[in-house]
Amino acid sequence: MHFGITMFPTDRALLPTRLGILVEDMGFESVFLPEHSHVPVDRSSSYPSGGDLPEDFYRFHDPLESLAAMAAVTTRIRLGTSTLVIPDHDPIMLAKRVSTLDHLSAGRVVLGVGAGWNLEEMQNHGVDPARRWTIFRERVEAMKEIWTKEIASFEGKCVTIKPMKQWPKPVQNPHPPVLVGGSGPNTARRVLRFGDGWMASGRHLDGADLAGRVVDLQQMAAEAGRVPVPVMLQQGTPTAAAIEDYLEMGLVRVTFRVDPGDERSVVNQLETLADLVAPYMAGGPKETT
Repeated sequence: MHFGITMFPTDRALLPTRLGILVEDMGFESVFLPEHSHVPVDRSSSYPSGGDLPEDFYRFHDPLESLAAMAAVTTRIRLGTSTLVIPDHDPIMLAKRVSTLDHLSAGRVVLGVGAGWNLEEMQNHGVDPARRWTIFRERVEAMKEIWTKEIASFEGKCVTIKPMKQWPKPVQNPHPPVLVGGSGPNTARRVLRFGDGWMASGRHLDGADLAGRVVDLQQMAAEAGRVPVPVMLQQGTPTAAAIEDYLEMGLVRVTFRVDPGDERSVVNQLETLADLVAPYMAGGPKETT
C-alpha cells in the first residue's frame, strides 16, 4: 500500500512547488490536489461535510497547473487530483491538459474524478445539475477515446464529438488511471462502467462502512469477470490502527490531509505523518506492494 498527501492548494498556503519537493523528499508516494473552479455567492447546495463552507474553498489554485509546477521540481512522486469536477470542464480541453501533464511528468498522473456537489457551480459552467451524472460519465468516456484513438469521436446523450485528432497522447498506456470518486449507492456501478478504480473518501465513510463497500465492489467486479478493482482512500485517518485496517481491506493507496499553511506548519504535519507511515514503508509486518 502506498501513502500520499493531500492539501488544499490555496493562494495563502505553501506554494505547490515547495509542497511537491517536501512530499518527495520525505518519502511519500504521491500528492493529490482537490478542485473547485469558483464558489457562487448565491448558493443553496449544502456542504457535504456539514457546517459552513471553509474559506479555503474560495482560494484554490488550479490543480492541474499546480501539479505541472510540481512536475517540474520532482522526479518520482505521483501527481493526482482528488477530485476534478468533470461537469466544470470541456472534455476536449481537459483531455489535452491531462495528456500534456502526463507527457511533461513522464507518466506520473493519477486522475481522480467526480460529478461535483455544488450545483450552482456547475450551473455557471452551463451544466444542468439534473443531467450531471450522464455528463460526468460521457465526458470521461470521451476523454478516453481522445487519449487512445488516432481519430477520436464520441456520440452520447449529452456529449458529441465529431472525428478529431489530438496530441500529445498520454505517456501511460492506455492512459492515466481514472479513479471514480463518490460514496453514493451507485458509485460501484459507475466505477465498473467507466473507471479504472475507486477513489473513496475518509470524510464520508467510516472504517466498517468502507470495508463493506470494498467487499461489495470486488464481488461485483468478480461477477462481471473483472480482476480486483484498485481502491484508493483519500483523507484517511492518521493512526496506526487505521492503517492496519486499510491494509486488511487491500487498499492500494491512502492519502492523509495536511492543512494548508506556511512552510513550518506544513513541515511539522508532514514529519508527523512520515513518522506514522515509516514502519509500513520500510516493510512492516502487513505491508503490501
